[in-house]
Amino acid sequence: MNVLKTPSFFRPASRPSSPAPIPALPLRSETPVNSGSDRAARPLNKFALGNLRRASPVPSARSTPTPLVQDGSYLEMLSLKFSEAVSKALAQPSGPALPHELVSGKRPLPQGRGHALGALIASELLASQNNLHLYRAILRSLHRPLSVLLTNLSGHLLPLLASPHFHSPPTPIAQSPSPNPTQVHALANATFAQELLETFDELGLGLDADVRGDGLKSIREGLVSVIHRVVNPLIGSMRSELIPLIEALENVNDSHVKSLPGVKPSMVYHPSIVSLRTIMPAYAKVLARYTASPTTHTVLATFLIAVVWKGLVALSHRPFVTSAPPSPVLVSNKKARTPSPYNTPPVTPPLGRFTLKLPPSRPPSPPTIAIPASASADAQALFDLLNTLPRPNACIEATRLAREAVDEAFDALKALSALLDAIHKKNSDGRSPRDMAKEINVLAEDIPVLIALPILLHAYGGSKSGSVANLLGLSESEYRKGCLGGIGRAEECASLVAQRVMDALQVQGDADGIIYQWLRLETIAN
Repeated sequence: MNVLKTPSFFRPASRPSSPAPIPALPLRSETPVNSGSDRAARPLNKFALGNLRRASPVPSARSTPTPLVQDGSYLEMLSLKFSEAVSKALAQPSGPALPHELVSGKRPLPQGRGHALGALIASELLASQNNLHLYRAILRSLHRPLSVLLTNLSGHLLPLLASPHFHSPPTPIAQSPSPNPTQVHALANATFAQELLETFDELGLGLDADVRGDGLKSIREGLVSVIHRVVNPLIGSMRSELIPLIEALENVNDSHVKSLPGVKPSMVYHPSIVSLRTIMPAYAKVLARYTASPTTHTVLATFLIAVVWKGLVALSHRPFVTSAPPSPVLVSNKKARTPSPYNTPPVTPPLGRFTLKLPPSRPPSPPTIAIPASASADAQALFDLLNTLPRPNACIEATRLAREAVDEAFDALKALSALLDAIHKKNSDGRSPRDMAKEINVLAEDIPVLIALPILLHAYGGSKSGSVANLLGLSESEYRKGCLGGIGRAEECASLVAQRVMDALQVQGDADGIIYQWLRLETIAN
């Protein structure tokens, strides 16, 4: 038995004993190695090398942008952001202030703040333009801060508009015409509103009336109101200064200028033209600053048309004065200086007789003659002065009609100068009244009928015709108030007045005259 337990005698003594056999692990599967199911199976051993490699992500069909946060917290933060931007926009600027720009210790708003606020609003709206609900939510969040903005702007304007310095006209200093500090502050607020309004125009905000209150039409109207509250009184004060000077052109130029020897004859213009030449350069520069915004171009057009119309009415109703030959004001009085033949010549010859006589440097100047300017010259001078004022922009659709109306008024003033010049010469050359009427009809093509009619009555009507008001049976004040209140009113009354004047001329037996023939051509053309 012992031999069977330890059978060492069966093996050689030099051979070591073999270790005990280890039972083999069962196989995982009988499937081939290259089978596709191996990729899906996971090894049981957690230390396998397969776990050290990250699984590749499955590619998506298309990459979508990360959506914006659209919950209530985002809109609350955006509303706070807008409110903070509004507060910064209306805050006082930092830095030292100039003495001439302080009003009650405050400085005017600097330029560019309206653009900065508008850029912030535009960036938020453009980022959400693909999401209609978020876009409308942002519009609703703009209502409160922008309403606060309008309230603060109105509060800043109230003491400025109530100040007597605000309505003072600009000083006639052509070198540096500038508004006073009160006007500078008011214009700064209007400029801020205009800058913000430009963003509204670019994004098309406030143009449609949304019944749900999502639009910003009320905000747009408030910004426009701020601009007009500042610009309208300033332009009105300029109009009050210019209108009396232009209305005075109706009076005959009776200026008497003292003539000085050695001065060439010059034309003496109407005193109103002389005053306008002094103040117009300053008014042109200040008016360009007042109407820098396209929103104010409608007001600018109304101002220009009113001023030109007053000039047309005044010059057309000036009494007709025939040009008299210029009388010599200074006549060379050499006969009084020549010695009498009965005087005894001096014993000693004068010293100049022995001096070398050099030729004079220039010929003697002719006698000076003061010539008052005619109505045609005053009309041309008025056109040149008013032509320096800014006009509405013709490149913008909203102000194109205003520009056309202003151009028509200026064309009428320019044509009036040519008509007055032709009538002033009054050279018929034996032509018939019908031919003269045709020529006048061409010259007065751009002139309203009620402006050319009194000029022709003064020149060709004679003593029987009188004025247009007399032919109509009205007083002069009633006629001007009812028919010459403006260009539009004059055009409405033109056909009726022309017919009434033609009837009156027929009664007077002047149906073959120049005025009747011209009115007949105007009636046929209209």
